[in-house]
Amino acid sequence: MAGNMKKLELKIPPVVVMAIVGAAMWLVSIELPKMHIYGTFLVAMVILFALIGAAFGIMGLLSFSKAKTTFDPMKPGSSTSLVTSGIYSITRNPMYVGLLSILTAWCFFIESAYALLLLAAFIIYMNKFQIEPEERALRSIFGDAYDNYALRVRRWL
Repeated sequence: MAGNMKKLELKIPPVVVMAIVGAAMWLVSIELPKMHIYGTFLVAMVILFALIGAAFGIMGLLSFSKAKTTFDPMKPGSSTSLVTSGIYSITRNPMYVGLLSILTAWCFFIESAYALLLLAAFIIYMNKFQIEPEERALRSIFGDAYDNYALRVRRWL
């Protein structure tokens, strides 16, 4: 079983995982009762979480671009720089925090408290099949520098 699970590592692009979870959230919102949040608060939550998500994602991409290292999540072994400044001093995975925040905005948009439960599925999947393999690759490339960074900065927030 463990070998079969390992086959999922770095196989599905994170944006595709987000789309799958988002679709599952939408299905949940059709079948289960809505939150019925109306007006300004609902709009504010959608906009707030969407903007936070976009900001984290863009800052992560810009940091990688500035460092001239890969931002291909399927090939962490081709990293040429360990980025630890800027948004990477707040979280080791700003792009994934961004995707999570956008999924949270989606929960508000579809008005489904039950869909919020699927955020946990997104985090669990990303930790197991994306982030842990990335961390192994970065540890093998950057050694103690990565370990020291991981001790200072949280995986998510």
